[in-house]
Amino acid sequence: MNKYFTHKTTVLALLIFCISFTAISQTKVNAKDIIAAVKKGKTVTYKNATIIGVLDFTFMDEAMERLPKRRKWWNNNSNQIKKSIESSISFVNCTFEDDVLAYIPDEYSGYTFTADFENTAVFKNCTFKGKAMFKYSDFDKNSTFEGTKFNGDSTFKYAKFNKKSNFMNTSFQETATFKYAEFDRNVSFANAVFKETATFKYAKFRDGVSFNKTRFEEDLNLKYTKVSGDFDIKGMHVAFGIDSKYTKINGKSFTY
Repeated sequence: MNKYFTHKTTVLALLIFCISFTAISQTKVNAKDIIAAVKKGKTVTYKNATIIGVLDFTFMDEAMERLPKRRKWWNNNSNQIKKSIESSISFVNCTFEDDVLAYIPDEYSGYTFTADFENTAVFKNCTFKGKAMFKYSDFDKNSTFEGTKFNGDSTFKYAKFNKKSNFMNTSFQETATFKYAEFDRNVSFANAVFKETATFKYAKFRDGVSFNKTRFEEDLNLKYTKVSGDFDIKGMHVAFGIDSKYTKINGKSFTY
């Protein structure tokens, strides 16, 4: 056996090993196991995994056992049941086959269940095949959705990002809403793609925002939006139109 053949065989063996290792690393994880870890306050870290089942960060079923039956009316938003997630959450290059829920409006009981993230929340280069519901969620520490694809319904309405947040290179296949969302630190949506309507109505950016080379394939709603700091829209593309009525950029009106 000559040296060339030996070298070629070694390279081929290494290639097969790498492919096999990649296949093995694409593990399947039951959402219930993740929730069990979160319940115990454990750090949750997954890479190259497929998450099977609904990932309910609100712990709705558990909370329902301790709540009174449905009432006909509510005082001071007393129907909202918040769950604080103390664990650090990290999902990198993961696929969520089912819904990821930090917001559930339960019509039967009349309660609305939400989840806040007290520690780091990372959803980087992931794919949400189902719903991605983060309405009313507070992100107390750094959070990122960089490179993530939202294939189903998604909402960050009323979400609050108290530290650094990142939406660079994201893709929203359906209507995306950040209505009333608040960003305390500079946030980037650079190179993001919004296939349908994108709503940032009433959103507040207190330390600047980047829409550098962001593509809005339909319309963009910035009505009543307030931006303080850098407002980077270089290379931004909007296919239909922008509603910028009452929009304020560093206290000044905005027209595109």
